[in-house]
Amino acid sequence: MFAKIAIMPRWVIFTIDLGLSIFALFLGNILKVNFVISDIPILNLLKAILLLALINTLVFVNLKTYAGIVRFTSAQDSFRILTSVIASSTLLFFANATLLVFYPRPITANVVIIIYSLFTFLFLISYRIFVKYFFMYIKNASLDKVRVIIYGAGEAGLATKRTLDHDQKINKNIIAFVDDDLRKVGKSFEGVMIFNAADIAHLIQKHALDELIFASYTIPAERKIKVVDICLANHVRILNVPPQGAWARGKVSPAQIQNMKIEDLLNREAISINTDGIQNELEGKRILITGAAGSIGSEIVRQLLKFETGLIIMCDQSETALHNLFLEVEEMHQKKVCHAFVGDVKDLQRMEYLFKTFKPQYVYHAAAYKHVPMMEDNPAEAVKTNVLGTKTIADLSVKHGVQKFVMISTDKAVNPTNIMGASKRIAEIYVQSLNNSMVWPLTRFMTTRFGNVLGSNGSVIPRFKQQIERGGPVTVTHPEITRFFMTIPEACRLVLEAAYMGNGGEIFIFDMGKSVKIVDLAKKMIRLADLIPNQDIKIEYSGLRPGEKLYEELLNDQENTLPTHHEKIMIGKVREYVFREVQKQVHELVAMAVCNHDQQVVRQMKLIVPEFKSKNSKYEALDRVVNVMNLPLAD
Repeated sequence: MFAKIAIMPRWVIFTIDLGLSIFALFLGNILKVNFVISDIPILNLLKAILLLALINTLVFVNLKTYAGIVRFTSAQDSFRILTSVIASSTLLFFANATLLVFYPRPITANVVIIIYSLFTFLFLISYRIFVKYFFMYIKNASLDKVRVIIYGAGEAGLATKRTLDHDQKINKNIIAFVDDDLRKVGKSFEGVMIFNAADIAHLIQKHALDELIFASYTIPAERKIKVVDICLANHVRILNVPPQGAWARGKVSPAQIQNMKIEDLLNREAISINTDGIQNELEGKRILITGAAGSIGSEIVRQLLKFETGLIIMCDQSETALHNLFLEVEEMHQKKVCHAFVGDVKDLQRMEYLFKTFKPQYVYHAAAYKHVPMMEDNPAEAVKTNVLGTKTIADLSVKHGVQKFVMISTDKAVNPTNIMGASKRIAEIYVQSLNNSMVWPLTRFMTTRFGNVLGSNGSVIPRFKQQIERGGPVTVTHPEITRFFMTIPEACRLVLEAAYMGNGGEIFIFDMGKSVKIVDLAKKMIRLADLIPNQDIKIEYSGLRPGEKLYEELLNDQENTLPTHHEKIMIGKVREYVFREVQKQVHELVAMAVCNHDQQVVRQMKLIVPEFKSKNSKYEALDRVVNVMNLPLAD
């Protein structure tokens, strides 16, 4: 009911302010004569009131003391009132002194002016605070209020509280702040106590909390996950405030306080890279990114735009996605020189034209087919893009004197059980053996190998979100299936760092952290949507898809790693092959793929990659009949 009370018009506030200031002057005169009203010179009092009304009209209009909404009075409003009182008292003093030229005695005594200024400030502030707390009390007294706790008693936490307090449509009651900084514990923010973050479980039980809002940007990832688990166990909804750079006009808007996303929990600590070293290496360089419109390729483009590079060539065969990326780059980085090049990496003539025209000095090869079940049904296409496409770009890089070639690979290339993983392993073998075949290589080849990235096109998290929004069911292939996850920006930062440190021939393996059980991921996403797994949203098991593993690996049994100066990047010591034999086998494989002979294609892939064992696939029979002829290993 009180939320519907109209905001008081400005002229009413102005009239109240003017009336209270006149009353303060009258009170000052009474105090001066010790409450003997008959001793007050009425004529002088009327003149003083008239003069004060004129002065305060000018002051209040110019300083706009009436402009603020009374129920949302802030420190800024208090400062404006203080300024207006000082200005009013000063002008009244000088006007009083000036009028001595015309009158034998002052209109009002200086002591009255001092008393007036004190009472005016007191009255103008007091009635505003009263109105503010009256509305806060009425709002918080509602029986159906959502009881909220804010994690973070800092700038973001205070901004969040004010946002919730000021919006009458938001039916929330801030119960407490919690913070990890023990120096803040026991203090209060605008009347709300600050508690130790370690007491969250107790506070949830004691106050029957409905929501927790994360309003801190310095919470360690493990700590955040622990708090989220406590909240989910107690059916407490979890929300996030946006990054400070996304605040609207320096403030948090209600629309920006949103449900926590699963990506926020899978994020790890920020990764540092050698920005100066990368800048020195890339400065002024012409850089080609294949698959630039994809999840990884587009993020590599965004990361490169932070450096003082030369021309950036964004190559992709998807016209619409490439167009959207180009518009984004053009809008955000108007001074950068970028070119959108539509082309297919397996089209030799088109790629030859690209290299001749733009003469790239660095290549980030991210173009690939990546969806496992899709490639099980289309092995020839997997080979054409992932193997022939890589071979085409790699050969042209050598021909045109590219300085560094960085291939983006996948953990599915390790002990592959599917066409996609095997095709990427063959691409790895080709690139590494090509590098090692050159005595004095002008082009240095390196490969980066990592697992799933959060939010990539067609990945499990966007799919789960869509299923939850539709009301379920959420489909998981197997109750024991696990995957490694990494954010796209995190992966691309490590790609740039690995490219910087690479000398040629390395397969860089990224620290993916702990593997995540997919069914646990699904349950947590359902709870974050304020729903209950298997009650509100059902979880169903669909069975492993063709070529799918229960778990992924970053190394096979015959490989190990060497550390680098970066704790998140290792060098995989993988088997090395003779390039001449690799070249021959790959040539045969591509010829079969061009003719769309799927059975022969898969058979040839198993010859090149003997550890490739199909699972849940129509090609499993080939594992029993193929005569495995291992490629010769390099000395």
